[in-house]
Amino acid sequence: MANIAEGFGRGRNTELTHYLKIAKGSCTELQSHLYVALDAELIDEATFKHLMEQADKTSRKISAFGHYLRKDIARQQAK
Repeated sequence: MANIAEGFGRGRNTELTHYLKIAKGSCTELQSHLYVALDAELIDEATFKHLMEQADKTSRKISAFGHYLRKDIARQQAK
């Protein structure tokens, strides 16, 4: 969320799309940490699955928003 806020605060869609890529990478990083937590038995399998699904859903939403913005940028440049 902080990455998206930072990109939004820069005031340009091109900057925001860059920070959306960073946010998507952060989702992947979180998933890696979830594997570590599962292996260390800090979370159970059900919690792991739930959190992985949430991270995957968030990652897809970030991707969709980035796709929308890139199309909007292309439309603006075509004018």
